[in-house]
Amino acid sequence: MNSVTPPARSGLAAALPIRPADRPHAPFKIVSWNLLRRTGAAVDDVVALVEQEKPDLLLMQEATRGIGFLRDRIGGHYAWAPLPGRIHGLAMWSPKPFPNAPRVITLPAGALVHRVCQVLDLGEFGIANVHLSHGQMLNRRQLRRIVGELPQRAAVLGDYNIVGPAMIPGFRDVGPRRPTHAMVEVLPLRLDRCLARGLICHAHAVLPRGPSDHRPIVVHLGPAPEAHAPARFKGMAAAVARLRRANGSAMRVRRGPPG
Repeated sequence: MNSVTPPARSGLAAALPIRPADRPHAPFKIVSWNLLRRTGAAVDDVVALVEQEKPDLLLMQEATRGIGFLRDRIGGHYAWAPLPGRIHGLAMWSPKPFPNAPRVITLPAGALVHRVCQVLDLGEFGIANVHLSHGQMLNRRQLRRIVGELPQRAAVLGDYNIVGPAMIPGFRDVGPRRPTHAMVEVLPLRLDRCLARGLICHAHAVLPRGPSDHRPIVVHLGPAPEAHAPARFKGMAAAVARLRRANGSAMRVRRGPPG
């Protein structure tokens, strides 16, 4: 389902793989935008966004096959995951090669649309690109499926279609809090979000809408200090300590005088 990244063109600067660990003090800039298939943002609009924001990673939802011409315009590396039976899907673009090929995860399906998720392992943390279903129980089930596939340090970005809190244990809503979509041009909703675990959002913003019905969001992410000692290992250490204390108490009881 992912498109194959072509070799780098001559004349472009030699591109090295993205390695966040090589630049621990620089937050990783990610832009996410639902393009609105067919009638929304086209390649020209995406090019303008990249040239303006210069992201380390661009995530797109409702991207059609034609968005792949982005590589012909500005180079970089691109992966597309169309939704089953649809003309559109999820896409990722980076100015540098992906350190690992993006994975595609199949999500619990709705009555009409079968959804997928793109997951990119950056080495230091993982990124999930999502366009969830509109059903408020289904989209939360899909989200739980996604976070089960992510490393300890991870972020989930995209069009959530969720109204209200996502309620995913261990993840914090770190993205911008302004509305990103206006339902029938009347009701403003914050559908485009960023949930993160083990990461700090150093800055975020909502950008002008452009020709789409969604506004792009921008986040600058970096590892949280506590992320270097993942919670699951801390919990395991605490459990081992409790067992040792319990064993020690049992030994003292056995060595005591008979009752």
